[in-house]
Amino acid sequence: MKAVFTARRVSTYDDDVSVRYHFPRTYLGQAGRAVQDFIVYYEPRRTSPDLNSSGGLQSYFAVARLKSIEPDPARADHFYGYLEDYIDFDAPVRFDKSQAYFESILQKDDGSTNKGAFGRAVRLIPDAEFETIVRHGFTESIEIEARSNLVDETLGLAEVQLAFERPIIESIVTRPFRDRVFTRQVQAAYGQRCAVTGIRLVNGGGRAEAQAAHIRPVASMGPDSVRNGVALSGTVHWMFDRGLISVDDDFRILKSRSLLPDGIDRFFHPSGRLLVPEPEHLQPHPHFLRYHRHNVFKEG
Repeated sequence: MKAVFTARRVSTYDDDVSVRYHFPRTYLGQAGRAVQDFIVYYEPRRTSPDLNSSGGLQSYFAVARLKSIEPDPARADHFYGYLEDYIDFDAPVRFDKSQAYFESILQKDDGSTNKGAFGRAVRLIPDAEFETIVRHGFTESIEIEARSNLVDETLGLAEVQLAFERPIIESIVTRPFRDRVFTRQVQAAYGQRCAVTGIRLVNGGGRAEAQAAHIRPVASMGPDSVRNGVALSGTVHWMFDRGLISVDDDFRILKSRSLLPDGIDRFFHPSGRLLVPEPEHLQPHPHFLRYHRHNVFKEG
């Protein structure tokens, strides 16, 4: 059974929604029914536990698979849902797009809002409603994929139509689709500019030279979250993946002095810092940076 998990995109240091979701025992039954199935994330109006806070998206913003649920060892009657196959939507999806709710449970028979249902942090959702939300979340990617397939001479029109109409879940679990979505999202977040050099190069066809790099590699269970990504030029990407450079929690660039050649400093932005997007929810998450420093970086 699929579910909606309510969460803020920017979480505390040790809790990142692309990796795990924290919830009280109240929702254990509903969350338990979604184990080994998919969930969509919804950000509410409130941006903090303060009832008077506001500014949240009131939108669905990502999808993931709920792998397992484990008790919180530090807090009684609380649990962590551990996630995999996380991926951000191309754009947030408002809960009431076109004056209609995507979740039928949010609307009473008389048309009024079911505030009780809205207040639940975990809500079960039928497959059809889940599919509709996710399709809206990846509208841009679906259109790009369809246009790409149409110019692929190896595919017939019937095959293209079938690829476009098949359940979206079949696409979002495949590596090629996820790689292309991740690349577009990271490049857009960084304005197609290398975060280390500050240089932006785009060819005549609109293709950016800066590549989308995973901070924690996919092979090491790194998610396809923009917060686990950074835009890097080809050479810098090579150095980053091989641990010749890394980044601290304040976005200062760290260099392996014994492995890098003299004069390499001229290659980096004068600030000595990673040039990150202004919105916090697009910036590298500290625990991914920490993973890279501890497991990839060669301090020298």
